[in-house]
Amino acid sequence: MMAESRPVYVTLADEIAAGIRGGTYRSGERLPSVRALARARAVSVASALAAYRYLEERGLAEARPRSGYYVHAARAPEAEAPRSPARRAQPRPVTGQELALSLVKAASNPAVVQLGAAVPDPSFLPTHAVGQVMAQVVRSQRSRIAGYEMSPGAPELRRQIARRMIEAGCMLSPDELVVTSGCQEALTLALRAVTEPGDIVALESPTFYGLLQVVDALGLQALEIPSSADTGMSLEALELALDRWPVKACVTVPNHSNPLGFRMPDDAKRRMLRLLARYRVPVIEDDVYGDLGFDSPRPLMLMAAGEGAEILHCSSVSKTLSPGLRVGWIAPGRHQARVEYLKYVSDIATGTADQITVAEFLASGRYDRHMRTVRRQYGDAVARMREDVVRLFPAGTRISRPTGGFVLWIELPEAIDTVDIAYRALEADISIAPGPLFSASGKYRNCMRLSCARPRDARLQDALARLGAMVAG
Repeated sequence: MMAESRPVYVTLADEIAAGIRGGTYRSGERLPSVRALARARAVSVASALAAYRYLEERGLAEARPRSGYYVHAARAPEAEAPRSPARRAQPRPVTGQELALSLVKAASNPAVVQLGAAVPDPSFLPTHAVGQVMAQVVRSQRSRIAGYEMSPGAPELRRQIARRMIEAGCMLSPDELVVTSGCQEALTLALRAVTEPGDIVALESPTFYGLLQVVDALGLQALEIPSSADTGMSLEALELALDRWPVKACVTVPNHSNPLGFRMPDDAKRRMLRLLARYRVPVIEDDVYGDLGFDSPRPLMLMAAGEGAEILHCSSVSKTLSPGLRVGWIAPGRHQARVEYLKYVSDIATGTADQITVAEFLASGRYDRHMRTVRRQYGDAVARMREDVVRLFPAGTRISRPTGGFVLWIELPEAIDTVDIAYRALEADISIAPGPLFSASGKYRNCMRLSCARPRDARLQDALARLGAMVAG
């Protein structure tokens, strides 16, 4: 009795599966389109589609809406999340931020593999589309872009930002927004509006080192509140700190924080706002990563949650469109007039061409199309680098599990000094961000942050292998 012949689609699926196992197609990479596969293998479109569906059933491929089929992203070997720091908090001046300047300089050096600064590689940004829009703006608005667009900023840009915030549940008008030169300036203006030199500011620990530099430059004291890599700022520790210290402001990154990557649960956001409202402490919300969630709807903004707290909302397009555009914004609430004045005396105005370019990009729908693609790209990049770190770094390494953004927080065995590693890595043309940069008091000596927004090419693989060897000693 003759054996039954195997269906064409099964044979085809087995060939693709062999390519996946052999490394021809890597985890998370796009597979040939159904039509391209049918042409290449001289089979019907129906057989090619059946082969991909068969691979889906076996867990080797995954379909993505309007994008095609991809090699199923292999789950990284399990690694524990970094531990939360001790809960005792005491206000202190910011120290030890000198190394940050080396990171900033390294970020503009093409010879250095950029893993330190949280600046996306141009391949993750819509550089061509942004350039097209800017060229149109330059041609059509020559006289306008030659002058200042005074605070509060270009009305068409404020209209587009207000529309997006209304869609996210924040009821505000364009007149309640001030355009800034990036989110860093927005945070600076927010702190200047609600504090005086010597005041105490509560913030997450670890936190973005750029915020610590602002706190330092304004003569404020940082009160570090322990934060979990899963749920964010400890509300119990925050309440204890508010009981003990005269806190004048609280700064938080509740959505896909930098460096831990957590998304604070909605109920925790509301509880935090009620707590801060009870103590009459304004909260400054840094939402620069809010649009960059990997696999969920846009998370709740604090401003949309309300709960009676005074909220100053800050964001920018630096992580989504272009860090070079230097366009951010702040919704300062009752501090509108003060923030407009502070903006004027600090740098007069944000670039006119940049503001109009962002406004046009948002209005055209190109921003939303880009975000649908780049969220997945960032998620894949983070997952792949997490796999590499688990494979290349010493046993006992703990790694964050970000819900969005593009950075990883890594906790190494206690004996490893990441400041030393950072200097050695720079000598080898690799930049990292050592843990002490993310603390006012120099904690996290055995931790580092890596930026994952880089193409996974041979240069990156070599840099990670060398970095793993340095860490392993």
